[in-house]
Amino acid sequence: MRIIPNADSTRMFSTLISAAELAGHLDDPAWIIFDCRHDLADPGAEAHAYAAGHIPGARHLHLDHDLAGRTVGGNGRHPLPLRDAFVAMLRVAGVSNESQVVAYDAQGGIFASRLWWMLRWVGHEAVAVLDGGMNRWRRDRLPLSQAVPAPLPGNLEDRAGATSVDAAFVEARLGSLGWRLIDARNPERFRGENETLDPVGGHIPGSINRFFKDNLDNTGCFKSPAQLRADFLLVLGDTAGRDAVHTCGSGVTACHNLLAMEIAGLSGSRLYPGSWSEWCADPGRPVARG
Repeated sequence: MRIIPNADSTRMFSTLISAAELAGHLDDPAWIIFDCRHDLADPGAEAHAYAAGHIPGARHLHLDHDLAGRTVGGNGRHPLPLRDAFVAMLRVAGVSNESQVVAYDAQGGIFASRLWWMLRWVGHEAVAVLDGGMNRWRRDRLPLSQAVPAPLPGNLEDRAGATSVDAAFVEARLGSLGWRLIDARNPERFRGENETLDPVGGHIPGSINRFFKDNLDNTGCFKSPAQLRADFLLVLGDTAGRDAVHTCGSGVTACHNLLAMEIAGLSGSRLYPGSWSEWCADPGRPVARG
């Protein structure tokens, strides 16, 4: 957990937060909680899960509608939304420049880490993922609510933050030394086997597979910073963290690896939001398998 003191000496959580710590701030108006649960196979299921019970005060965000922009056939399954629209949505949800934001899901943090990265993208660093998510919250028998909050609008500003790269950036560096392209998908999909989400199986040539689930321990929480650092140093080799680019199927689980590297103290890596779903949409781009 990385904790940074802000101007008034309160603690700012910028990577992970424990269930116990979050439980102590449920009545704090400066804390904004987002329920990011999602089911790729059943995109409507999360609304029912939210209605059945969520962390008190949590607002619900939908991966397809709130954490992604419009697809146009060649820009991937979950392209980034327009920055202005994303910031406006967050303001309506109550986020201000001074807010501590917490995101959670029930899928190991893959959807919560997407929101984590997107807030950093617009320059908001006080955002953390609930370690262990809803599963840990329930295991600790912490309170749930069915009430839908009605937040007052916030004043979040769009500022320079985390950066991303596009397909042209990646294509221009194929075969080059001094950078690492890290793919977060499961090993089967990385090899081009059992592809069920995209029309073409395989991976971008030169990329290295780091399955996002390898960031978690057997309780569903993130591994220690020391263990994550050791793991990612093996992936990076002689490459600096700032020279790593993360990819996956559609720019979602890649954010899990971005978060894990930040936890490990390997800061500055970047996201390729279009990822494999954008890359493989152009038949002229090279594909690797195996």
